[in-house]
Amino acid sequence: MASKTSRDVLVRGLRVLGRAIREEPRIFTLAVGGSVLFGLLTIGSAYVVGAIVGNVAVPALTAGRADNGLLALGAAALIAVSLLKVVGIFGRRLGAGYMQFRLQAAYRRKVTRRYLDLPLSWHQRHATGTLLSNANSDVEATWFPIAPLPFAVGTVVMLVTAFGSLFATDWVLALIGVAIFPALFALNVVYSRRMAPRQARAQQLRGEVSAIAHESFDGALVVKTMGREAQETTRFAARAGELRDALISVGRLRGVFDPMLETLPSIGTLAVLLIGAWRMRQGAVTVTELVSVAFLFTVLAFPVRAIGWVLAELPRSVAGWDRVQHVLAATGDMPYGARELHAAAGTPATLAFDRVSFGYEPADPHEARQPVLHDITFTVPAGRTVALVGPTGSGKSTIAALAVRLVDPQSGQVSVDGADVRSLTASSLASCAALVAQVPFVFDDTVRANIALDRAGVTDDEVWAALRLAEADGFVARLPDGLDAMVGERGTTLSGGQRQRLTLARALAGRPRLLVLDDATSAVDPRVEAAILAALRGADTATSILVVAYRRATIALADEVVYVEHGRVIATGTHAELLERSPGYVDLVTAYEKAEAEREREKAYEEANLDAEVQA
Repeated sequence: MASKTSRDVLVRGLRVLGRAIREEPRIFTLAVGGSVLFGLLTIGSAYVVGAIVGNVAVPALTAGRADNGLLALGAAALIAVSLLKVVGIFGRRLGAGYMQFRLQAAYRRKVTRRYLDLPLSWHQRHATGTLLSNANSDVEATWFPIAPLPFAVGTVVMLVTAFGSLFATDWVLALIGVAIFPALFALNVVYSRRMAPRQARAQQLRGEVSAIAHESFDGALVVKTMGREAQETTRFAARAGELRDALISVGRLRGVFDPMLETLPSIGTLAVLLIGAWRMRQGAVTVTELVSVAFLFTVLAFPVRAIGWVLAELPRSVAGWDRVQHVLAATGDMPYGARELHAAAGTPATLAFDRVSFGYEPADPHEARQPVLHDITFTVPAGRTVALVGPTGSGKSTIAALAVRLVDPQSGQVSVDGADVRSLTASSLASCAALVAQVPFVFDDTVRANIALDRAGVTDDEVWAALRLAEADGFVARLPDGLDAMVGERGTTLSGGQRQRLTLARALAGRPRLLVLDDATSAVDPRVEAAILAALRGADTATSILVVAYRRATIALADEVVYVEHGRVIATGTHAELLERSPGYVDLVTAYEKAEAEREREKAYEEANLDAEVQA
């Protein structure tokens, strides 16, 4: 079974290399050309050295003086061969390096573009650290054997030529080469087979260590506040220890095989000298031929290792390729259509849900989707504000995601101005609709950059206008550098409410015709939230609004309320109408009010205590 697995890895690894050659044939040809030139000149250098020893050195020792003309000719020949070998090395290394880095760059782009095409549900099933590993270390591992590949191909040509030269020189000495070099190749194959599972395991652990590290860094606030430093350190150390052990296993195997791979050519050289001396006494070979063959065995040892390098890296390459293909072959694309929305700028959009049902894909592909939404139907009329209200887990955030097409419904239709969102171009939908999510994300950049996002035509005046609508202009103006103030990674220098208002201003700066707020103002003061929603309802904003709301004051500002429970629309109407005819809505809003009142009392109590302490 292990032998079969190793053969499978070898075959699949060669297919990966074949794909690389098909994708970069010209660069590969250049690299192989340089390698072949180097190989042929390596053989040539052996015969040049043999000729110099036989025709210059030996006569000089016999006669007691050297022939200056022959000595100069020999030196010139060595210099010429060396210079041409330099040309071959330059072509081989430049071509191999350029080919390797070009393939790595191309596949990093393919992986990241695939990430953009895949739906949000696919990303939610994969750890961020694993995705980073796919785009970086896995791509790097896939094309790592490209560096020694041209050298290995040139070495094969060199070996064929060398064997021909050996048999032309002396068949007995050639038999030594026939015994040594196939044995060296067989040893490399055994090495590759033993290395395959170790490299695959190490590559898998690299991704797992990356995933744990990213998760810990991303959740640093939770780790610190919950006192989980020791547990996270232990969790990371355990997986890092496994990776260490896996890499040590790789190193130990190399420690066993590398000396053997180094020793075989040396044994061959020793055998050539011993048997060659006997053959020379028989008159079968000359000194020149013996020196040439012995030197040939010496110089062939290093190039033959190139074949071993390729074979040794194939398991890692296959492991990386499989992980990269997991991304590239992933299904669930959300292709955009070709339809454009031609509504005039500043015209609010109409959003409609028509019998929409949806379920998230399970982590186990063999399990069926669990439905989250059932026959959702409602409309956000142009220029109106609709509040989406419901208990936790009722599907409100999923509805918000469907509205801006982060996911597609399993059945039914979501439309903007009568057009199915699936038929719209990406740019048309992005310019029309904007989502402000529950958890605000702020880039490690300036306030200006976070709001403008390099969008063409977003001036500083428009940035300030968006900040005013989001009730964020006051605190931004108080920052030391204003719009040029750096907000830190994920906005660490800002409060939760400030981050929410910045992300809201970011959405408003694009002047969307449809604004979806998924509990986007939960961290701001109720009075500020009311001011924000009142400003958004102003006539000059020309925006339709779908807002996931909890606070009664927020809900009351909406023109219509959609109440959902367990993924179904239970009732629609104004806030006053639902208070009269929807008991579930009344219970929920009353619970929200009680919780809000309790928080207000706690706040007032803390402020009163603080005042008493100050007076005391």
